[in-house]
Amino acid sequence: MTTQADGAYARLRADILSMQLAPGERVSERGLEAALGASRTPVRAALSRLQAEGLVRRDERGWAVAPLDLAELRQAEEFREAVESAALRLAVVRLDDAALDRLDALLEQQPADPEGGVRWGEEFHAEVGALSGNPLLAEAIRTAMATLSRTRWLEVTTAESRAAQRAAHQGILAALRDRDADTAVARAVEHARAGAAHAEELLRGDRARGLRVTGLSASEPAAAARR
Repeated sequence: MTTQADGAYARLRADILSMQLAPGERVSERGLEAALGASRTPVRAALSRLQAEGLVRRDERGWAVAPLDLAELRQAEEFREAVESAALRLAVVRLDDAALDRLDALLEQQPADPEGGVRWGEEFHAEVGALSGNPLLAEAIRTAMATLSRTRWLEVTTAESRAAQRAAHQGILAALRDRDADTAVARAVEHARAGAAHAEELLRGDRARGLRVTGLSASEPAAAARR
């Protein structure tokens, strides 16, 4: 059963991921109560959940959407690459066909909207982490994916980009079925870097329209070109 707090959380998270609530934008509990049609307690609960995900911050002045710092996000991408690569190499040795079938079933459930696409992608990569048999790696991947959620939303805004996301996931799964660690890692890295580069290009355009994004030099190449 969806509670008022769940509804407030889902609305706010979608607005932050889509950047309808811009990075650094201040929000008030009273204003959110009116906008969401919710009382103070559910709004506070929603904000606390979003704070735990790193999407909002609280200071002496109140609440604000977390800034979008590309330097920090690139560090998160590097961390994701390292932990996911380690998880894939362990998974190749430890997985079984039943686990791969579960992952295949997940691929058949791809949502048709960006918010769902972000969650579906996070679940896929977390499940890949779980195949390693190491809960710490699985949790590290989930944490990295949550940190990258806003740029990942940009990666799945169109039907074409969601189709590319699905194809990349299928390629990783195929390599796991073949027990080919090197190919699985290479495909996962290529997938992550291509998505990051696409998101950076979109953010350049958003910044030109006034969105506050730090750590993004106009002359600096996108992520894929840097590596």
